[in-house]
Amino acid sequence: MDRAGPIGNIRVGTCSWTDRTLLDSRGFYPDDVHTPAERLRFYASRFSVVEVDATYYAPPSEHNARLWAQRTPPGFVFDVKAYGLLTHHPVTPGSLPAPVRAELAPSAREKERVYLSAVPPAAREQLWRLHEEALAPLAEAAKLGCVLFQFPPWFRRNRANTDYLRQLPDRLPYPLAVEFRGGGWMDESARKDTLALLEDLELAYVVVDEPQGFRSSTPTVLACTAPLVVVRFHGRNAATWERPGLSAAQRFDYLYSEAELREWVTPLRRLAAQAEALHALMNNCHGDQAVRNAAQLAALLAAA
Repeated sequence: MDRAGPIGNIRVGTCSWTDRTLLDSRGFYPDDVHTPAERLRFYASRFSVVEVDATYYAPPSEHNARLWAQRTPPGFVFDVKAYGLLTHHPVTPGSLPAPVRAELAPSAREKERVYLSAVPPAAREQLWRLHEEALAPLAEAAKLGCVLFQFPPWFRRNRANTDYLRQLPDRLPYPLAVEFRGGGWMDESARKDTLALLEDLELAYVVVDEPQGFRSSTPTVLACTAPLVVVRFHGRNAATWERPGLSAAQRFDYLYSEAELREWVTPLRRLAAQAEALHALMNNCHGDQAVRNAAQLAALLAAA
């Protein structure tokens, strides 16, 4: 696999470099690449952008961000997922930083999952400050692409959630991107207003390629609402999209054909022409499918 550097202002990469099924596939990393540092260096020798998925499950740490910056070459960038609690997902109490967990009511600390509504305002402020401080090493090294807020289907289009979106630019001084999983935001009747809101806030709209017809489906709408455009490829495996009890790798188990990727070359070029930068990220992280498709897409874009 040749290095897939930026193609103009387009970067192509994947939504993980440490997925267990990728490591087990033995289809990407050489046999002599074993440690986390070696894996990141090797990945960064092949691609110019990666999404950090681990920060969705636990808040980012300044230590890790500093290591990521040190282990990657100049020009490499990270898109970092916001901690799940800040995107209205439930989290385990154990994933919360100790000072935040201490602020919870005893009944909330004893539950299997905690929602943002159970976190006192002062503790929420701690989480926002933690994100800003933890990601500073990447920002200082010019290696922070964006912070990605992936909202769940129950983050419905209403006044309270619209107000939450309006708060985001004041919470973090970094480029921010927003992905909806249903919720009515991109229904045909609401689409224009949603995109206008994101543009007004300079929040990057995340374009998606994913199965349609489900509660969590968002239509593929090509839109540029900020200097950065993010396009995430979730695969087209309708059979696993909302099936309960599956791992993330099983849910996104899909290998795009060359013809399917080729369909995206012109749309990506057109979106990139409207933006300062475009990140195309393969989230079909099952085995080595994401890295294979990312390399294919980069080659198609370079040849266009």
